Amino acid sequence: MPWAFLAVTLVGAWFTFNAYLPHRRQGGLRVPSFLAGWLTSELPGHHFAWQVVATAFFVWAGALAAWPGWLGLGITLASWLGLLAMVPLARRSAGALEGSLASALGRDYRERVEAGGRRRSAPPSRSQLLVPLWMRDRAVRVSRDLRYAPGAGRRHLLDVYAPLEGVRDAPVLLQIHGGAWVVGHKRQQALPLMLDLAARGWVCVAINYRLSPRATFPDHLVDVKLAVRWIREHVAEHGGDPSFLAVTGGSAGGHLAALAALTPNDPAYQPGFEAFDTRVQACVPFYGVYDFTDRLGIDPGFVRFLERVVMKRKIAEDPEAFERASPMGRVRVDAPPFFVVHGTHDSLVPLATARHFAELLRKTSRQRVAFAEVPYAQHAFEVFHSLRTRCAVEAVGRFLDFVYEEWRAERPARAIG
Repeated sequence: MPWAFLAVTLVGAWFTFNAYLPHRRQGGLRVPSFLAGWLTSELPGHHFAWQVVATAFFVWAGALAAWPGWLGLGITLASWLGLLAMVPLARRSAGALEGSLASALGRDYRERVEAGGRRRSAPPSRSQLLVPLWMRDRAVRVSRDLRYAPGAGRRHLLDVYAPLEGVRDAPVLLQIHGGAWVVGHKRQQALPLMLDLAARGWVCVAINYRLSPRATFPDHLVDVKLAVRWIREHVAEHGGDPSFLAVTGGSAGGHLAALAALTPNDPAYQPGFEAFDTRVQACVPFYGVYDFTDRLGIDPGFVRFLERVVMKRKIAEDPEAFERASPMGRVRVDAPPFFVVHGTHDSLVPLATARHFAELLRKTSRQRVAFAEVPYAQHAFEVFHSLRTRCAVEAVGRFLDFVYEEWRAERPARAIG
């Protein structure tokens, strides 16, 4: 029993250690390190609870009868201190996010948002904190599995999240799931954000899209454009204003969201609906992939994956195709406002790529660009309810409300022009 207790404490301590220092180099440890760090850094209270229960059991069973048990107890106490320290670290996310918004939007941006009369986010409920995957809100109505394009079966379906009380001419958010362009589903990501926005008067649309290896890029982006067309034609039936559309997504979804924002009305991605207006009014990519060419020399293995699975061609044979698929290569002066969000501890998509992308946007775009490095956040950090997720949801909500209020204020001038 003492040796078994020591083994269990070493596992628990590795989870804690990995949340602070994840494995980021290429190799087989990268994905396990991400999974362990992701769950631990976002749910330290839950990890603390299972470690306390396990420790109590082993002590009751006699684990302290020999020195390995006492060593295990010392290790688990150190692990507990590390887990408890993650709570204030998660709260620091609010300051990092707020600082990025104040820098990009102005120190008085909150006053301008509040002047627009937008509802504030509600504090997280007890059920959300205890059960992080509890994704229901009584104030939100969900219309599921609506078809936005013919063919592709379930991959061309979407869900609409709208206020239960009804709404009219509400701003609209399009959510694009991640999953390395090969997996994922519209009900798996950004649910805390969509539920919060819908409860506050937005209409949110989450889509499936065709996946690789069956699909070849740009099929994924074409589907996003098809969803934009559906929104423009049908979202008013759900209370949305088709003239204001923001787009968001995480990881591969962040890549597609950024490309959708940077390729408005590009006929290459709108086969059969080339003349349709696919412009978006704001973009919020989370931990997105912004380069298919590895121009920073960080991850050549990722390029090989793209060649085999997503692009199905060699970069040496068609470098322009990889450049066109890279948001970094599509930055433009008339890009919409961006809020780029990335975790400092992301072990799957390097933070440096997000920094470079945000800098390119700031140098080129005429619109506002906010960039937040969320401290100690892993990849996919806002998938379920947590303290850090709440900070991100509130910050993104403020950004979108600000952009929407600016857009509303300029709308009469655009109409006259």
